[in-house]
Amino acid sequence: MTHKSPTICAHAGITRRRFAAGAGAAGLLAGTAPLHVARAQGGSLKVGVLLPRSGAQAQIGQDCQRGVEIAPAIFKELGLPDLTIMNADTETNVEVARARAEKLINDGAQLLVGAFDSGQSTAIAQVAEQKGIPFVINIAAAPPITEQGYKFVFRNFPTAPMILSDAFTNQKEIYEAAGTAPKSVVFMHVNDTFGTSMQQGISAVMPKFDMPYKIVEQIAYDATARDLSVEIAKAKSTGAEALLMVSRLNDAILLTRELVKQRWTPMAVLSMGPGWYEDQYLKTLGKLSDGPLNFVPWYDPHKKMSKQLEAALAKAYPGINLNTNHVFTFEALLVAADAFKRARSTDPKALADAIRATNITDNVSIGPGIQFNEKGQNDKLKNAAIQNRGGKLVIVAPKAASNAKAELPMSAYDKRG
Repeated sequence: MTHKSPTICAHAGITRRRFAAGAGAAGLLAGTAPLHVARAQGGSLKVGVLLPRSGAQAQIGQDCQRGVEIAPAIFKELGLPDLTIMNADTETNVEVARARAEKLINDGAQLLVGAFDSGQSTAIAQVAEQKGIPFVINIAAAPPITEQGYKFVFRNFPTAPMILSDAFTNQKEIYEAAGTAPKSVVFMHVNDTFGTSMQQGISAVMPKFDMPYKIVEQIAYDATARDLSVEIAKAKSTGAEALLMVSRLNDAILLTRELVKQRWTPMAVLSMGPGWYEDQYLKTLGKLSDGPLNFVPWYDPHKKMSKQLEAALAKAYPGINLNTNHVFTFEALLVAADAFKRARSTDPKALADAIRATNITDNVSIGPGIQFNEKGQNDKLKNAAIQNRGGKLVIVAPKAASNAKAELPMSAYDKRG
């Protein structure tokens, strides 16, 4: 079933005023609500948006929802057609994600978007393909999702090997500019679908890049763990100079607190996933959040639409940094609206054909734009290196998309006041 908000009685006839009021309630809007952007084709496209609005990934799912909420004004400027958003909560659970996808389709959703998490997105992709309903993935990196020969599944987000390749390239650029690099790292990762995909990717991709460091220890841990003291103690005992991380939000906070408690400041924290750049991480830890380098899918600050998106987010959510969650959720809806405009139809096959022919060059993410190969994957995406700096996120690589220089090594935690 679709998620029911405790404060909003959601139904197809919800008014524009009630939608606008509810949309700001921590991204927990449920049911069906019109995303009014511009009248076209005599009717709107019903888009089911599946996100983990509760459970272990709730804060990130709610952050992704902000990418939905800031889309209308920009879409209106672009002359894109109406979307009617049908929100559902996956509860950070694979089986719930599968059931909610089926419910959305039964309730009339003509296209699905989601679901941040690779495991949940895999389940939704299976449902979408079986039902013949287009599914545009906003965030999910596990390679198998677009290796199944699916005809209705599209991903405007890099795979784990793409993330890793760009991460190593951007790291080397940073080390060269800084004149220093770690010689040894501990690789720590969550043991979920994404973390496991990244672990497998490390083994396959890293040898191709002649990195200056060796991995002296690998440590996997549960993403829902409430105590990671043993893992940090084990990492510290290796004498490694840096941490190579694949995390989520809650564990990134726990790990940082353990680093402080155990009086260990690595030369660098090198993150290749979410967590370390989230606003909740920055706000919860304050000065202790400074320093980590994040090698992630990001936005090009020099693009016109990036500036529009930043302005829209600042207006709706003052003090919130534009990040991956907003960017790729927004772009997933951009793909849907663009395809609907060209297809001039809500027919699933017509929509899928239109998505397959997507060629959006005015976008936000780094790279030449949004196109899909024969597998439904945008393989032209490029990632960035960003660094936490005083509660802000600056882009330090690649040079063409950067707006600052990296600070390396990290300043000691006990010297930050």
